Parts: sequence; C-alpha cells; structure tokens
Amino acid sequence: MTTFAYDTEVGARAREAIYTDGITALKGAFSVEFADAMREDIEKAFEEAQSRPGGSVGRGPKRYYVEIHPEQLRGFVELVTHPWVVAVCTAVLGPQYEIVELGFDIPFAGAVNQPWHRDFPMPEVTRTERRLNSLAFNLTAVDTDEDMGPFEIAPGTQWDDSPEFGHDMFPPKPHYPRYEERAVRKYPKRGDISARSALTIHRGTRNESQKSRPVLVLGVDAPDATNGDKHAMAVTREYWESLPQLVRDHLHCPVVDKLTPITQKHTIEGLVMGEA
Repeated sequence: MTTFAYDTEVGARAREAIYTDGITALKGAFSVEFADAMREDIEKAFEEAQSRPGGSVGRGPKRYYVEIHPEQLRGFVELVTHPWVVAVCTAVLGPQYEIVELGFDIPFAGAVNQPWHRDFPMPEVTRTERRLNSLAFNLTAVDTDEDMGPFEIAPGTQWDDSPEFGHDMFPPKPHYPRYEERAVRKYPKRGDISARSALTIHRGTRNESQKSRPVLVLGVDAPDATNGDKHAMAVTREYWESLPQLVRDHLHCPVVDKLTPITQKHTIEGLVMGEA
C-alpha cells in the first residue's frame, strides 16, 4: 500500500468532531469550477438514469438518489486524493479504508420533509465498541439557500440506539422533539465538503424554491464494514490502469472490460413517502 503523508493534526480534529457531533466540514476545499463541472456530470447522469427502469430510486416525493461509476465524474481522482479527504478517512477509518460508493441525491421543487432517519442500521461494532466504521462525504453542486430544502442534522445522535427505531433507522415521532431541539441546517456553497457518520440522525427538508439541490455522495468504509454490499459501482480496466496508486489502494469495486448501467440497490423504504 502506498504511503501517503497525510496531515495527522487535521485528521485528529476531524475525528474528534465526527465522534462528538457526527459531522465536520471544510469550506472552499474545491474551486467553484470543480463544483460546476460536477453539476454538469450529475445532470447528465441523472438524465441517463431516468431513461431506464431502476436507474434512480426515490428518497421521498420529488427526491431521487442515483449511484454512478467513478468514470462518470470528471473530478473523481481530485476528490478522493484531496489531502483533507485522505486525512479524514485515515484518521476515522484507518489506513486501509475502502471507497465503496459514489452517487448523488437531488431534491427538486416540491420535495417535502423527510422523516428523521439514519442511512442504515447501527453496526454491532458501533453499538458495543463505540467505533464508527463508515463515513459519508457530501459536496453540494449549488450554493444552498434557505428555501432550497437544506440538509438538517441533529449533532451527537450517531450514538442514539433504541428498539423503538423502525427498521433500526427511523426514530418514532415521540422522539422528534429531541432531534428538532438539536437540529442544525447546513448551507454549503460550491466547493465546500462535509464528512459525517451516516448514523447521525438527519433529514432533507422541504424545497420551497423552483431549483434543484444536487449533492454528491462519497461513501467510505473501514475494512470491517459492509456498506459496499449495497452498491454496484465499477471501473474499466483502462481507467483502473490510469489511476494513481493512492486511489487504487482504496477503491473497492470490480474492474471490468465494459461498464453497464447501474440498477440501484440502496433503497430506503421508509423515505419513499416523505414525512407523514
């Protein structure tokens, strides 16, 4: 495995924030031009995904998720080799972290509040050892305004654990005041990046604008996590051979002769209808 001299102090600060609040961020990590190119790639991928069955999956009314292949994002290598991303992954997940997911969420005009949720059930290692073994990085493709349905997160709730959670992911409505009291809305700008535990209770809010709010998602696991089972990204042999060793060391996906369109696997049934 390639040795990469990441910033241990940056990683340590990020790890503390993620273990305390469940989220951290870096403003201006990328250029506005990077974000604008990312939006072009997202919109192209979404148009293709909507043209076939199973190309996208609903995460509530007027809200979609699409997984893509790394080759569909021109800035993929720049993203996963960014020193902050490498530092955060290494500090939180260990030096053998695995990149397992690349996709995007798009809430359109008319998207409603999602129910408070986490993205998957709490792993046993988190429950028993208080260790987080996955991260979700988010990059906005637009400058986020109040009326665009900003992302809302309840800091510190990555440890919440109750048998009352539906599917081990959805807190019941009597628990909502706890999340509403803690809730922080995020207004990232193009070029900003955040990293969070997907266990931290969160939701997308109502989009009252006439604009879409596309957000890129990069999922990264520790070696003992199993989130890669939910995803289907791949790379061609030619693309694999062009990648820096740092990327090849951590990119956890099949190498194929030809890419096939992804049929979405990571459905979250409780999000389909939005908040009742």
